[in-house]
Amino acid sequence: MLDDADDIHPLFHGAPSSTEFRKLRKRIVRHTREAIEQYGMIERGTRWLVCLSGGKDSYTLLAVLHELKWRGLLPVDLLACNLDQGQPGFPATVLPEFLERMGVPHRIEYQDTYSIVMDKVPAGRTFCALCSRLRRGNLYRIAREEGCSAVVLGHHRDDILETFFMNLFHGGRLATMPPKLVNEEGDLFVYRPLAHVAEEDCEKFARAMQYPIIPCDLCGSQDGLQRQQVKQILDGWEKNSPGRRQVMFRALMNARPSHLLDPKLFDFAGLARGSVEFEQIPDEIPKLR
Repeated sequence: MLDDADDIHPLFHGAPSSTEFRKLRKRIVRHTREAIEQYGMIERGTRWLVCLSGGKDSYTLLAVLHELKWRGLLPVDLLACNLDQGQPGFPATVLPEFLERMGVPHRIEYQDTYSIVMDKVPAGRTFCALCSRLRRGNLYRIAREEGCSAVVLGHHRDDILETFFMNLFHGGRLATMPPKLVNEEGDLFVYRPLAHVAEEDCEKFARAMQYPIIPCDLCGSQDGLQRQQVKQILDGWEKNSPGRRQVMFRALMNARPSHLLDPKLFDFAGLARGSVEFEQIPDEIPKLR
């Protein structure tokens, strides 16, 4: 994909020519394309609002979607959008200058949600829930104003796993971020094309491309966040058993309602002897790799 330096999107100018980076880029593109196709995200001729925070994940999302569009594999229009939430010290010129330089169609929106969050959230409580809700509401509004059919977010595989365990440990439910959903008003899709992409790959990619990363100092400065705690647990499991994250992610794609406990998903009361064909259990349990 990098063989012809004259046939790449400006977002990839200056990309490393190493074999390692080529493999990384192809892997991210392949996983993104798989998710887009598997979850039926493409509606030809529509417009996507690609949300850009300035973090490694959103830069990766932007680059890969433009790669797919550049190759004729994503027949939709892309509009990058950054919501400046009024955080003190936010480098407001970084993203507009980057997007202009890269020739990426974009909209920069200023909404001071920071002051609302600081006013409404009691001391000692985390900001994430309210901040996220205000941000999402503004992005939905912008998507409608721009004639977009979907709001596209940069959540990756690890975000999805962490959310699953946060719901498991703290929410008392089996749920996570789906790769595709419809908003409550029913007029917009929410897509997560990086659903199959590992966070580590996003970090390597953005670092190799030297994109101007903007940290989230609002929530990143808070200690003891539930997501941070879950991340540490997953990091420990992955260290002790490499590949554990991918095994757990595959489990989210292989749910068996009859082997869980939710009577709303499976009719346990109506289950009768001889009414179910049970799966054949293999003599040998395959090894997980």
